[in-house]
Amino acid sequence: MYAVIDIGGKQYRVEKGDEVIVDRLDKDAGKTLTLKPVLIGGGKRAVTAAELKGARVRAKVEEHLLGKKVKVFKYKPKSTYKKMRGHRSRLSRVSIQSIATAAPKKKAEPMTAADEASKPEKPEAAD
Repeated sequence: MYAVIDIGGKQYRVEKGDEVIVDRLDKDAGKTLTLKPVLIGGGKRAVTAAELKGARVRAKVEEHLLGKKVKVFKYKPKSTYKKMRGHRSRLSRVSIQSIATAAPKKKAEPMTAADEASKPEKPEAAD
């Protein structure tokens, strides 16, 4: 079973046991977080919209790290203008612990004649 989750405005396709590197999260390393999936797939049956409302993905923040250094070089020919800049993105490594769907709700049973007889009558509206 897989799920598509939304973290920081980006969507990731994950399965149980996957590790995903995302933009830095506010949670400390070792803490767990619960995410609401955008889509759930796989398995032998389709996930309904009602089950998707109660579905949850549990994830654990493994560590915070820095991304690869990106160098930005600005240059204008025939002048002495050169600038070297760079940055390293702040990232978090997240591992997926579990993907759970909500239990399907039972359908209401049709009313029997005995149930309809015991049902109170509605008063008619007076004009």
